[in-house]
Amino acid sequence: MIQPVILSGGSGTRLWPLSREQMPKQFLRLTSPQSLLQQTLARLEGLDTQAPILLGHHAHRFLMAEQLRASGLSGTIVLEPEGRNTAPAIACAALLARQTDDDPLLLVLPADHVIGNLEAFTYSVSCAEPLAEQGYLVTFGVVPTYPETGYGYIACGRPLGGGYQLSSFIEKPDAERAKQLLEQGSTLWNSGMFLLKASTYLTQLEQLQPSMLEACQKAVNESHRDLDFLRLGEEAFRGCPGESIDYAVMEHCDHAAVVPLDAQWSDIGSFDSLWATQTPDEAGNVVRGDGVLTNTQHSLVIAEHRLVATLGIKNLIVVETSDSVLVAHRDQAQQVKQLVASLSQAGRSEPYTAPLVHRPWGSFQSMDSGERYQVKHITVKPGGRLSLQRHHHRAEHWVVVSGTAQVTVDERTFLVSENQSTYIPIGALHRLENLGKIPLELIEVQSGSYLGEDDIERLDDVYARHRSE
Repeated sequence: MIQPVILSGGSGTRLWPLSREQMPKQFLRLTSPQSLLQQTLARLEGLDTQAPILLGHHAHRFLMAEQLRASGLSGTIVLEPEGRNTAPAIACAALLARQTDDDPLLLVLPADHVIGNLEAFTYSVSCAEPLAEQGYLVTFGVVPTYPETGYGYIACGRPLGGGYQLSSFIEKPDAERAKQLLEQGSTLWNSGMFLLKASTYLTQLEQLQPSMLEACQKAVNESHRDLDFLRLGEEAFRGCPGESIDYAVMEHCDHAAVVPLDAQWSDIGSFDSLWATQTPDEAGNVVRGDGVLTNTQHSLVIAEHRLVATLGIKNLIVVETSDSVLVAHRDQAQQVKQLVASLSQAGRSEPYTAPLVHRPWGSFQSMDSGERYQVKHITVKPGGRLSLQRHHHRAEHWVVVSGTAQVTVDERTFLVSENQSTYIPIGALHRLENLGKIPLELIEVQSGSYLGEDDIERLDDVYARHRSE
């Protein structure tokens, strides 16, 4: 039986300002009502699989858990203290999988891909299974449809069952080289998806990357449960060499194979690739949200919070969020990552913080702020319960606009209903709960000398979070 391993550690910086460090692209609904992670989970339905293993950063653990729950699935969520690339993540998954299954086939899928033809995906997996059972480390190579410079390529060797022996990896080419590779016809895009036996992969690691395997084994041995999550041993995992599976294993392995995948695949690695997954209008434009386009051609316009109007433009990307606007030429789509790096170096918060901040109890969004005040829209899901906490630098006013809140302030516990409000003085112990059946919506007005999220002293928290989470 196949053991799915979902890698959910990517950051998606080329999709800023939609994707942020707090809310990377795998958790966004970019191409359908489901997030990319949920689409990845859904495509397992056509396969005979065990419950998935999800690996991701501990800061995203509640997002992973909520989206797994919303998909109607159960699984193991493994938390990495920091990203160490794909080779260690897959090693830890292999070691964990072998605790419950002698030697499963690991189907390794990044959480941020789009596949339009699920039947073709399932067929490619079925072609890869016999090769993986024979001891090959199998990767899936996407049949190229145009000369892409943003992907690495795989050169195919001799035919091998339902695939080919993997001849070599080719780094991301320039435009001319990409055209040559497309015309050559024997190269495929490197998808970053794999099917491999757990024992085969671990044996290759032992031979090629013994220090990595040792660190991963120690991290798994020192792992511990935290609510519904499995936390890898922090010190061991942080000390593990960080390397991709391609560089650490596949390039040096004699038993590497590639199976073609022709399934309308995209890694949504840029806004240009996002545009390519959509159906453009007669002028070649893709519009999401309130966009009014005049004399505009071959452009992508995303308006999340207000009207975006364009006039006399061509081949542009325009993305509007509540706190940022990106305007870029489509041929610069791959350079957004460098732009985000520059913003981070300048100390800007926008690459990190998302306008809508998700919490295990619900979410909040900043509506306005000044030197000594901040206004937030807070949503608490049914059954949601904030920690018992206090602030040392701010007071809060809560105005309920929908639902009913159960509020604790020091020794008092009382209900606050729609159109009612309450006041939380500086230093007062307080808690907010939604005991109802519908989401609780309220407006919070903070005032004080310091309004940072780290001004929280938690005395009791059912989600076992740190101060600023």
